[in-house]
Amino acid sequence: MNVDLKEVAVMNVVLATLNAKYIHTSLALRCLKAYCEKDFPIEIAEYTIKDPVMNIVSDLYAKQPQVIGFSVYIWNIEETIKVIRVLRKIMPDVRIVMGGPEVSYDTGEWLDKLPEVDFIIHGEGEETLHHLLQEIEGEGKYHLVFGAAYRRVKNGAQETVVNPPRPKLNLAELPSPHRFPEDRESLANRVVYFETSRGCPFSCSFCLSSIEVGVRYFDIERTKADLLYLIEAGAKTIKFVDRTFNIKRDYALEMFKFLIENHGGCVFQFEITADIMRPEVLDYLAEHAPPGIFRFEIGVQSTNDVTNLAVERRQNWNKLVRTVTKVKDSGKIDQHLDLIAGLPHEDYDTFRKTFNDVFALRPEELQLGFLKMLRGTGLRRDADKYGYVYADQAPYEILGNSLMPFSDLIRIKRVEDVLEKYWNAHRMDHTLLHLIDRVFGSAFDFFQRFGDFWERQGWERIGHQLEDLFARLRAFLLSDEAPRGMELDVVLGLMKLDYFLGHNHKPRKVWWEFGMDKSELAGWMKRLADAPEEAGAEFARLGLGEKELQKHAVVERLPFDLERYLHDGSLSREAETLLVVLYGTEGKRGGRAFSLRLPRGTAAAL
Repeated sequence: MNVDLKEVAVMNVVLATLNAKYIHTSLALRCLKAYCEKDFPIEIAEYTIKDPVMNIVSDLYAKQPQVIGFSVYIWNIEETIKVIRVLRKIMPDVRIVMGGPEVSYDTGEWLDKLPEVDFIIHGEGEETLHHLLQEIEGEGKYHLVFGAAYRRVKNGAQETVVNPPRPKLNLAELPSPHRFPEDRESLANRVVYFETSRGCPFSCSFCLSSIEVGVRYFDIERTKADLLYLIEAGAKTIKFVDRTFNIKRDYALEMFKFLIENHGGCVFQFEITADIMRPEVLDYLAEHAPPGIFRFEIGVQSTNDVTNLAVERRQNWNKLVRTVTKVKDSGKIDQHLDLIAGLPHEDYDTFRKTFNDVFALRPEELQLGFLKMLRGTGLRRDADKYGYVYADQAPYEILGNSLMPFSDLIRIKRVEDVLEKYWNAHRMDHTLLHLIDRVFGSAFDFFQRFGDFWERQGWERIGHQLEDLFARLRAFLLSDEAPRGMELDVVLGLMKLDYFLGHNHKPRKVWWEFGMDKSELAGWMKRLADAPEEAGAEFARLGLGEKELQKHAVVERLPFDLERYLHDGSLSREAETLLVVLYGTEGKRGGRAFSLRLPRGTAAAL
């Protein structure tokens, strides 16, 4: 009998997820599609957790799938559940599948909790999803699908069945998730997530990665070929999701060399373990890495030895400091260091020490996170041992423990808030380092006192522009909360420097009352045009006239010797400074600062 292929129904499968941001992409969905598309037409549908539920549902409904699979994590599980519950009402016959880290533990509990869901995949999903789709389309022998959970009716009663886990996949047999033509157009505008290995060599009890023992690698030649493809196709940011990229020295060094030779302007971000980074790798990066193409994320979490022992975390602080310092001194690689507040045996005071220990390394970014009691982790099982109280819903953030009550946690959250707005955004580094090193005594004390003041003003409930951040810091420094004896005019001078340098174009307004009248300003412009060498050889080389200076320059008088301060940190009032910041000259973006040293009381006229 001849079969008309046009009459054969093809099962339409959509794989969906809610990303944290639009620029993010889901590696998991692409891995599943790459493995299953040889037998099933797979469409990927990505949304964000900020998208309205009805918008997501309407889009999925328009695709008319027979099967919808959702990839879920702690950051999107609650929003995904809302989508699923609406979908079930308008598409009663669609098969709904869930998978991902959030449902790979307590899987039976999740299936009982969500009657709208038909199947849950736990563990690695490629082979399991393919097998499950075969059974959905075929004879429905779901008991044979290892790595899946489902419901069945037995003896007249419905029961939940969680099949045994599937053996670990042979990574060499997995097809590439990076070659889909439909992804090429958006590569330049989104973050590409990339894995060269799976698993983690460590056993930190707060982390899901510790549950899978051992590390497996993808074929290095295929990895290189995929990276070349992405770079040549226009990818601008590739984030490696390997839990410890540098666990194998030779492998990491080979990959670093390959990326340096072929980067094409792309930026690569890695999670590394700093205390095992070999000196020869650091030396190679310091000598050969182009500035700005690599970014390291380093999980410090705590510098408290008792805490690290309790969570089975091995960390050599001295070696970590050596690595971070050497990388920073090279000037080639930005570093993002992570801390976790609320770990066992860490109270407010010991966390303050941890924070100050890590901030002293001056990372480009310091992320202060709060412990999440993730499903499947050893620390969640031992929660009672440490008196943990935590939220019932994802992301399961702690509300306190026997040493860190809720009142301390919310104080530390104020630290996190101003840390993000000021240090991590790098809006006023000169000012902050001066305040931390010379006024407040420690980084934590500055951020804590400023954060407490910020909340009392109610500023967390209203938005802000750049000038607002400067005005609010000034308000704090003028308040009774600021330390006595501070040389406020110096701090305000550094704030003005930072404010000017934080603009790509000449700012239209300032947050302070500008003290120069038009005649004085014109006098300084004339002096800079007539005697530019006073502001340095580089400034003189530009050869700017008065009209060009009026167009491109801002000036401000500071009551101390700025050049000397920036050179060696010494604060001298024997001379004052005319700060000159230029914008838009020689086609360069941003402000360039120059200074003219002035004897005290110097007038603008020559």
